[in-house]
Amino acid sequence: MQQSVRVLLATTALFFSCQTLANDGCNFKENEGGFMATCKQEQQEVILTGVIDGKKLVTELPPFKSGYQSYEVDTAAIAPLKAVSKPTQIVVIIGTWCPDCHRETPRFIKIMEAVNNPNISVKFIGVDRKKHDPEGLAAKYEFKRIPTFMVIQDGKEIGRIVERPTESLEKDLAKILG
Repeated sequence: MQQSVRVLLATTALFFSCQTLANDGCNFKENEGGFMATCKQEQQEVILTGVIDGKKLVTELPPFKSGYQSYEVDTAAIAPLKAVSKPTQIVVIIGTWCPDCHRETPRFIKIMEAVNNPNISVKFIGVDRKKHDPEGLAAKYEFKRIPTFMVIQDGKEIGRIVERPTESLEKDLAKILG
């Protein structure tokens, strides 16, 4: 009797765990597919390399889109960025596969939209998991981790933020440009 109860419990646990596995990752609707459901859908990762349009990141790629929509810019902290009068380029090296990039890149894009300073230009360079891009654009910059935000004036790097800001992107950029 005790053996039968153990077998019943094990079978029940197996049934429910398989049901959960069948439903997870395959986008089945509730009660669709059942115990023997199979999934032909493969999880495909989007890896963009080379020059990337930041606006497309936050409108077309879900990990970037959600971060962009939920982030609130610290408007007081961006005042120094709005006042930048010297031509400035910010080169951002990202991986569309990278969780840190999913977090920081949408925030940065939203900040730059709020800053709306014509003296600040932004260039996004996407790299693969080996941190390369086909055109070799990222190779021009010395970096090891992503995202890397490099602030350049007069052809010289004046500061960078690597992986995550010390305080916030707004405050760290203001310190670099202040």
